[in-house]
Amino acid sequence: MTKHFHYTACGLDNVWLANGFVVKSTRYGNAVSVKDVDGLHKLIAETLIDKPGRLTGKEFRFLRTQLDLSQEALGVHLDFSENAVSLWERKDAVPAACDQWVRMSVLAKFQGNTKLVDAIARTKDVHKMIYQKYVVKEVDGKRTVSITRQVAAPVSA
Repeated sequence: MTKHFHYTACGLDNVWLANGFVVKSTRYGNAVSVKDVDGLHKLIAETLIDKPGRLTGKEFRFLRTQLDLSQEALGVHLDFSENAVSLWERKDAVPAACDQWVRMSVLAKFQGNTKLVDAIARTKDVHKMIYQKYVVKEVDGKRTVSITRQVAAPVSA
């Protein structure tokens, strides 16, 4: 009997690999290397898209990550709050319309629908910019601007 590898790196509990992975012995113990992770994730996503019934919260989160969207960014697309998306993913309570939207969006992305891919990319860029801060610095009479990811609330002067 072949030993299957329980693949949990995708965030799903029910994925087992029969092949496509290599177990390597290191001085820290065994390590597993999965071949073609992107291809594997695409196969998992295509399987979830065709799944009858509603997606579980973890399946929904997996498809959301295939779109490379945060909970907040997805909430903007669906006109819900980030907290609502978080709740769906934690409590397996994804509304039917949102379940279908994320399935269709992932399918459109895989099929190369550039309008949808561009819209999702714009949303992702906007949300990235929300959490950036612009630091203006003057050195020798010359101003420069650097962009950093904002970690904490800005301090007022």
